[in-house]
Amino acid sequence: MDLSDAVLLLVAGLAAGTVNAAAGGGSLITFPAMIAVGLPPVAANVSNSVSVFPGYVASVAGSRMDLPPRRTLWPLLPTAVLGTGIGCVLLLATPARAFDLVVPFLVLGATAVLAFQGPLRRLVGHPAELGPRRRTLTVQAMVAVGTVYGGYFGAALGVMLVAGLALVLDATLARVSAVKNLLSAVVGFTTLVVFALFGPVNWAAVAVVAPATMLGGYVGARVTRRLPPALLRTLIVCFGTAIGLYLLWRALG
Repeated sequence: MDLSDAVLLLVAGLAAGTVNAAAGGGSLITFPAMIAVGLPPVAANVSNSVSVFPGYVASVAGSRMDLPPRRTLWPLLPTAVLGTGIGCVLLLATPARAFDLVVPFLVLGATAVLAFQGPLRRLVGHPAELGPRRRTLTVQAMVAVGTVYGGYFGAALGVMLVAGLALVLDATLARVSAVKNLLSAVVGFTTLVVFALFGPVNWAAVAVVAPATMLGGYVGARVTRRLPPALLRTLIVCFGTAIGLYLLWRALG
């Protein structure tokens, strides 16, 4: 890795950490950057997943004041670890081509859920109107689906988590974003352990990108707390749409 490669990865890491804290999808900045410096796709994907973990932790630190009580969070963590582990196994054990074709539609679908959250809530019922058991199972299902995806690819994980959680949680978007940051950190830690043991990680690239995502993640989380809910929702929808279209173009190209 020469100096220009290191600078490219550093800038990509800063941008990705900021974007992940605000909306998710920062991996679509760091993943192409790792491809650009010469890493094979699988190694780039694995190295990218390891690199963004510090940024997720910094995002949690920046948004910790918006987290709900711990008793509501602890039951979600085992589901997130299990879902991420399944996604990691899928990445390492199955061909990527089929999933590459599905991912864009997952991202665009998640974005549409967030964009049309009001009508969908009227259709499925507001979270406050659901019984405790049904509400718990629905949240767990959303976390499971999102973290399986995060373990496999991870790009736009934040968009998918915000979209799903905003539909089933009776909470402000800032609080939903804080929960998203925590779950993303769990996904990041799980992928770090699995890929460090079994994946083709390029540790030189990780050493450059990881600290940059940490700084960007903290700054992005602090900025997100100050954004009006309508503006934050609009930003996430626009970014999620762009990500989905980009992934579709890349899969069909």
